[in-house]
Amino acid sequence: MRIPAGRLFLLTASLTFLSACADMPAGAPSAAQITKGATEEDATFAIYPVTRETLPRLKTWPRKGQPPVSGWISRAKGPSSQIVEPGDTMDLAIWDNSESSLITQTGQKVVQLNGIRVSPEGKVFLPYVDQVSVAKMSPDKARDTIQNRFAAIIPSAQVQITHTPGRESSVDLVSGVAKPGNYVMPDRDFTVLGLLAMGGGIVDGVENPQVRLMRGGKLYGVSADKLLKNPSLDTTLRGGDKVYVEKDGRYFLSLGAAGKEAQIPFPSDKINALDAATLIGGVQDNRANPKGVLVLRNYDPADLRGDSSGPSKERMIFALDLTTADGLFSAGEFEIMDRDLVLVTESSLMQTNAAIKMAYELLGIPTRINNVTN
Repeated sequence: MRIPAGRLFLLTASLTFLSACADMPAGAPSAAQITKGATEEDATFAIYPVTRETLPRLKTWPRKGQPPVSGWISRAKGPSSQIVEPGDTMDLAIWDNSESSLITQTGQKVVQLNGIRVSPEGKVFLPYVDQVSVAKMSPDKARDTIQNRFAAIIPSAQVQITHTPGRESSVDLVSGVAKPGNYVMPDRDFTVLGLLAMGGGIVDGVENPQVRLMRGGKLYGVSADKLLKNPSLDTTLRGGDKVYVEKDGRYFLSLGAAGKEAQIPFPSDKINALDAATLIGGVQDNRANPKGVLVLRNYDPADLRGDSSGPSKERMIFALDLTTADGLFSAGEFEIMDRDLVLVTESSLMQTNAAIKMAYELLGIPTRINNVTN
């Protein structure tokens, strides 16, 4: 197509004008637009390339977005039987065959003492023997203790015990499972996974489920995946523990010339930049600048460092180049953190094409953009 000289002059002038405009219409910003001003002395952000050379330092930087939990408690094997606790109840059957028994009447062989509650001090009151300490004993040990106390005054007495656990011998399974509720521990070697199984397992649809344990005013947490893969993390429960399951609340944002622009939840405990690229549907072939994939992250002021051992600014931009082997390998080792923004910048050619197309439309020249740029 031939363009008359007058229109060609106007086209050139239009392109010069459009190229000077800072608000050129575009689907996503370019890398130059985002990083503009980074070298200024009063810049509020800093740019840090992600390469083989910089990764060792980056891995030592303070972590961001730590969950409000106090780690996790490793497994410690407990007794394979029940333990008597304050608040439990006991039913006693006391047998005595002697004719002059203190506790039975003529012709009676057994006396039933039902619903005896263990006091907050861990004791039970029994006729003729007064207070007996039974807390922290197994039911068999408690029976032997009571038997010995009766034997001092009734040598022929035999004692049977039925132990009913109370609140201190149960745990709460709060939410995130098929059957939440209060569960009596069958023994003192009862673990978190045993409780989850008793509650019907974790419900479907929970993104990267996180197991939480409330004990003694502290909140502990671990991912269900890590708990299942590491038996040493299957914590032994204590009476009064509360367990619940929730989704992983972490996410990162995807914007720009990515396959999708969205809030992306973390599907696992750790994800790297290549994982993130997959989760956002890759980069758009006809728009994206794979040399300019940026990760924007906010740090706390307390995390700032004057040397390379930490971020120099609260606002940091990490630059990745996905067109080289080093860039791809480095992206596979660079960890994405909670609330990061993954921005796929747009190719400068796209903005040039947009400028040319707008200029042609202003001049009323019908053409296809590929005829101009090719």
